[in-house]
Amino acid sequence: MKATLTEPTRIGAFREPHRLAMLLFIGSEIAFFIILISAYIYFQAGLTSGPNAKNSLHPGVSGIYTAMLLLSSVTIWQAGRNLERDRQGPARLWFLATLALGAIFLFGQGREYVALYNENVTISRNVFGSTFFTLTGFHGLHVFGGLVTIAIMTGLCFAGEFKGGHATAVEVVSLYWHFVDVVWIVLFSLIYLWPLLS
Repeated sequence: MKATLTEPTRIGAFREPHRLAMLLFIGSEIAFFIILISAYIYFQAGLTSGPNAKNSLHPGVSGIYTAMLLLSSVTIWQAGRNLERDRQGPARLWFLATLALGAIFLFGQGREYVALYNENVTISRNVFGSTFFTLTGFHGLHVFGGLVTIAIMTGLCFAGEFKGGHATAVEVVSLYWHFVDVVWIVLFSLIYLWPLLS
């Protein structure tokens, strides 16, 4: 089945249900992240000794990987914009750039996990480890799932499936990817920047 929709009536009929479904899914994920963030804030307030965000994390290094993830929102937006103009070549390059930037972010997260493990900061060490790895790990799973989906979109784009100036699938996946980036802005501010101010 082609992902191309060219007739205005068909776009209106098929586009909205997919967008609505993604927005409902994002809404449920927001609720879950609110619970995890609330738990993190609650338990960090009572943490008095041992590894914590202030003495175990490196905001500068994580900030570089954060910039990569945020830049990927721009690249996926550019991919969609080029598809709207039926410019397949540039769209493919923007998709590949999105995949690369997302992969760099996950690499950075994995690198940080290894460094923390080497310093004996683990999910079972204390409350900080438990809440940190749960919160960032859950977000990392979302990033990984997004990258798998974007890889599928990239394959479809290379196969010429998105022709005619509109691709609903790309629009819906972009919504999800922007959500993942916004959540990380909140997490990065809470986990890495907030301890510097306290």
